[in-house]
Amino acid sequence: MDIDLLRAQTPGCAHRVHLNNAGAGLMSTRTLEAMTEHLRLEAEIGGYEAEAAAGPRLEATYAALATLFGGRPEEVALFDNSTHAWNAACYSIPFQPGDRILTGRDEYGSSVLAYLQIAQRTGAELVVIPNDPSGQIDLDALRDAVDERTKLIGLTWVPTSGGLVNPAAEVGRIAEDSDALYLLDATQVAGQFPIDVAALNCDLLTGTGRKFLRGPRGTGFLWVRPTVLDRMDPFVVEIGSATWDGGRGFTWAPDARRFETWENSYVNIVGLGAAVEQALELGLDAIGKRSQYLGARLRDQLEEIPGVSTHDLGAHRCAIVTAKVAGHGAAEVADALGKARINVTTTIPVDNPLDTEDRGVHPLVRFSPHYYNTEEELDQAVHAVAALANSG
Repeated sequence: MDIDLLRAQTPGCAHRVHLNNAGAGLMSTRTLEAMTEHLRLEAEIGGYEAEAAAGPRLEATYAALATLFGGRPEEVALFDNSTHAWNAACYSIPFQPGDRILTGRDEYGSSVLAYLQIAQRTGAELVVIPNDPSGQIDLDALRDAVDERTKLIGLTWVPTSGGLVNPAAEVGRIAEDSDALYLLDATQVAGQFPIDVAALNCDLLTGTGRKFLRGPRGTGFLWVRPTVLDRMDPFVVEIGSATWDGGRGFTWAPDARRFETWENSYVNIVGLGAAVEQALELGLDAIGKRSQYLGARLRDQLEEIPGVSTHDLGAHRCAIVTAKVAGHGAAEVADALGKARINVTTTIPVDNPLDTEDRGVHPLVRFSPHYYNTEEELDQAVHAVAALANSG
């Protein structure tokens, strides 16, 4: 990668040290220009007309996402965020009393709430699988928990709360030996390292464009294995997802678009497509290696500072790094770094309820570098944290 060129094509790099890519990555000029062009077209000829003119560009977004996953365009549905994509998948599974939902301790807070609501509504049972000694989901415990009543295995591949990379493919092999559906939340993975739905053996995969893909906010996507479509009943039907039969019935769209809504922010879809295409051109292998290197470097540097501790779990870790500074609250640290033009954020208990039950370490300061960050920027952040730690 030509890091200098990539940074020159990223306006935000001129003003901040952006270590909040797990929140929202900095958009490139390529993505910005694609979106601006479409907005201008909407203003000049009208929204519907601009949508029609952008038809090939919009379809290219489905194709780019399919390439990103190793799937096909008709297996992709688009949404306005990853939570809505995840909800469209999970709430379309027809749970019955006695069905079991198996999940790990690192699920996003919204997913946990959904599992609890589904259990209350349907009589299904939520089973939380413990972590193994490394902090990732315990594969032996999961294997032992799977039985004929298991309807869903839901897993967050990389949690919002730290650098853990759960063994998603190994979970897929366990799911393959059962009748359970496997729903994989790849929100923090898409754009950070490669995804191959065949190797993962997942049935459903969700994500967003705003994080490591560096796309606009207001974008989400769902990949659906075609063989599971008949096992699901989309929980919302409208003219974008089904066709009226002329009488008192309707027919679902034949592919993943049966989960979509009719109205979309097409400027965001255009921007998402541009961002995904750029990531594919750079190569997810190269992106993954550099991002992991930067995360490991930053984690090691922070651990060397007296009074600073890191709190990332797992046998394998990614570019997300979480830390505490003794004597200083997470929000205080994030605010101090922000004043130094270093963007970070914090984890909070409500976003990580099962992990909070287990560890009670939140809130934490969350750093998340990406491939366009430099070693010098990491050094700058570490120096700022050290100065804060030394201040008492």
